[in-house]
Amino acid sequence: MPMSHPATFHQARLFLKTMDELQTNRMRIKVTAETVPSLPAHIRMQFDELRQKWVVLAPERVLWPDDVSVDILKRCTGSHSTGAIIDALAKEYDADRGEVEADVIEFLQDWSDKRMLQSKVD
Repeated sequence: MPMSHPATFHQARLFLKTMDELQTNRMRIKVTAETVPSLPAHIRMQFDELRQKWVVLAPERVLWPDDVSVDILKRCTGSHSTGAIIDALAKEYDADRGEVEADVIEFLQDWSDKRMLQSKVD
């Protein structure tokens, strides 16, 4: 069996590492107050009349978000920044903006990392 040149192994490892980094870095969006979140085309949210609950339908997934998650997701229309969503929720729930901000950004970041939310910077 012929031995491969060490540079070939090294180049292959570098190439794979670079591809992994590009894919990870390219796909991950850091959610901030300026981010404008929306649901991607392949994900939709609808009200289930039978169960009287909101459901999120995604390829090979059905999610039943809680009421607070629904309130966040309903505002992810692509026309409101995360900061505006936070302000509205803090007012609606009569809650401390700082606490709401931490929770909303964590929630949106989790959904973004799972590619269940797309974002742009305003």
